[in-house]
Amino acid sequence: MPEYKAPIRDIKFVMQELLNCDNHYQKLGYEDASLDMVDAIISEAAKFAEQVVAPINQIGDEQGCTWTDGEVTTPDGFKDAYQQYVAGGWPTLAQSVEFGGQGLPHSLNTAITEIFSSANHSFAMYPGLSHGALATIEAHGSEQLKNQFIPKLVAGTWTGTMCLTESHCGTDLGMLRTKAELNDDGSYSLTGSKIFISAGEHDLSDNIVHIVIARIPGSPAGSKGISLFIVPKFNVTDDGDISERNAVSCGSIEHKMGINANATCVINFDGAKGYLIGEINRGLNCMFTFMNVARLGVATEGVAAAEASFQGALAYAKDRLQMRSLSGVKNPNGPADAIIVHPDVRRMLLTQKSIAEGGRALIAYLAQLVDIGHVSTCEEEKAAAETKLALLTPIAKAFLTELGLECTGHGVQVFGGHGFIKEWGMEQLMRDTKISCLYEGTTGIQALDLLARKILGSKGKILKAFASEVTIFCLENADDDAMQEFIQPIKSFGGDWQKMTEKVGARAIKNPDEIGAASVDYLMYSGYLTLAYFWAKMAKVAQDKLAEGCEDEAFYQAKIKTARFYFQRILPRAKGHAACVENGAQSMMALDADDFSF
Repeated sequence: MPEYKAPIRDIKFVMQELLNCDNHYQKLGYEDASLDMVDAIISEAAKFAEQVVAPINQIGDEQGCTWTDGEVTTPDGFKDAYQQYVAGGWPTLAQSVEFGGQGLPHSLNTAITEIFSSANHSFAMYPGLSHGALATIEAHGSEQLKNQFIPKLVAGTWTGTMCLTESHCGTDLGMLRTKAELNDDGSYSLTGSKIFISAGEHDLSDNIVHIVIARIPGSPAGSKGISLFIVPKFNVTDDGDISERNAVSCGSIEHKMGINANATCVINFDGAKGYLIGEINRGLNCMFTFMNVARLGVATEGVAAAEASFQGALAYAKDRLQMRSLSGVKNPNGPADAIIVHPDVRRMLLTQKSIAEGGRALIAYLAQLVDIGHVSTCEEEKAAAETKLALLTPIAKAFLTELGLECTGHGVQVFGGHGFIKEWGMEQLMRDTKISCLYEGTTGIQALDLLARKILGSKGKILKAFASEVTIFCLENADDDAMQEFIQPIKSFGGDWQKMTEKVGARAIKNPDEIGAASVDYLMYSGYLTLAYFWAKMAKVAQDKLAEGCEDEAFYQAKIKTARFYFQRILPRAKGHAACVENGAQSMMALDADDFSF
């Protein structure tokens, strides 16, 4: 199993040097988030991840969760690790002081989330889902509901879930059958079954708070008639204490491809007591609070997977001796050279490195936008941040998870046949990561959200804020000769992005299938270009540091060389996606459904 080490140096580079988190935090009033405090928290998170969370990753995969008569037991070590996680105050980090949190920035918590996810994807999911439940209740719940549920969720003694899909409806939530009937006391009685509920039942916390969508009798059909409810595993008194068991049960757990140590549950509601969140028939609107938080969390999983796989592959490539270098012997005292000398191995390692580090920069940037949305007092600044988040969240979620999965494949490939063997741990990373491309909206759903709802729905206006930021960066560096290898491609690909958008929009007027046919390629093109922007920014910081005569010269040189690899070997992939968009929907839709046969 690869030994995980948190990439502290690169996390600090992104937060402090690229995004100037110190100025960002002070401007927003996060007075406790000094550089010393940030450094200390990241270091402690790294220690906890490396010493407590990572060591139970492989045993969690091997044992999985067990289901007996509706009760779920997590693998050996998970309960103890979670108790240490709670005792260390990690769930409270970025939560409201009003409810017992530390009130630190979301962006700092995001850096910690990446570390825990790299160390152990399954473990990180248990507390991760609580963040979305908290955000939803805090944004849309009544004061009574906030006081009843938030303090224990903040503390981590209770955990949360999101209960959306059902066996027959998948992504089409308007088809749901779970119903909610009004009780005399103003609560609701929920009846129905939900599937694929991550962390829906387990033995880590005292209570599990389900955020559930259901339909109140008489509500409109489809998505317009969906309402949102809090349904706890154990009922809760007005004072926020646990009461009797609610009519909520785990019918089974799924036997899965990966994340075996996280229970994926069928949850049955048999007249369970629940509480309405927000307005009747406005459940999906409220649920987007949870879903947007979750989508950024899943995007972070893609980065975490790329990092973990890179670390494992890099260590192996430096140690494994196979063949001689084509350019001459590099290890004259050994029977062969380390495989890291071979160009194809370098290709895979640099792909992993460029995706992990570029993705980390994008996620940190988005997390700072979330900070602004949470606490900024400037409405114009908040609106700009929310617009950029609306554009970039589906890109980050889909693009970074698809590339994260690719990176885990490279990790297996670097190991060769050993990568296919369980004991090395690389195939587990690949199995665990595939889910990130699926839950919280598949790649195809994210692509439709981006192109249909966001881009074409706004007639391209949503692109302006981020495109303007990229344009300003290019103008600021127009006279910097050392930056032209990065600036010129961004300008060229950016211009084609705009033309592509206009062309798809024009075609869609005549044939709506053009949107669906173009959407995934459009999103991937957008992702490659977006990451190019962040790699250009990192190259600029590195060049400036080298010009100042910094001590850590090797680190900054590596940044520039990796940026160059990204622009020369990864960014050109976008041209293939552009060609697919250009070729339109005709060939994709030419076969009738009955013509598909085998």
